[in-house]
Amino acid sequence: MTSTVPTSGIDKNMDAACASVVSEISRTDGKSSLLLAFIGAVLAGLASVADKDLPPATKAFGAAAVLALGAAAVLLLLVVRPRLSGADRASFPYWARLDEDEIRACMDGDTRAARLRVLSTLAVRKFTYLRRAVDLSLAALVLLALAAAGTAL
Repeated sequence: MTSTVPTSGIDKNMDAACASVVSEISRTDGKSSLLLAFIGAVLAGLASVADKDLPPATKAFGAAAVLALGAAAVLLLLVVRPRLSGADRASFPYWARLDEDEIRACMDGDTRAARLRVLSTLAVRKFTYLRRAVDLSLAALVLLALAAAGTAL
């Protein structure tokens, strides 16, 4: 036996799902901005010691940390980079290429399912990049700890 959700229930669920995914996308952008600022500060701090005479192990760990932080910054920039392809027919970049009559024709049916699919795909991509950037940042912090330990030896 299968149960069906009344149309008004589907409408509410679709609206809530779209709003939820938009909120998640906004969260990734905020987190990415904070992490970019953190990475920038760490890189600025590392630049201040770049010309110092340090032990080879410290330089090696420091260089690896800089590479990891650079890769994390690239991923974070991809998170906040606008996606304007419009190939999905359910987003504003697509609608921007249409005239008024074409837009009305697109709106003839319920586009929320397509929009939810597009937004969810975008959110998953952003969260994947964000997760990888956090992993790289953590690896860089371990490398920096090893570099600091190398100066103490």
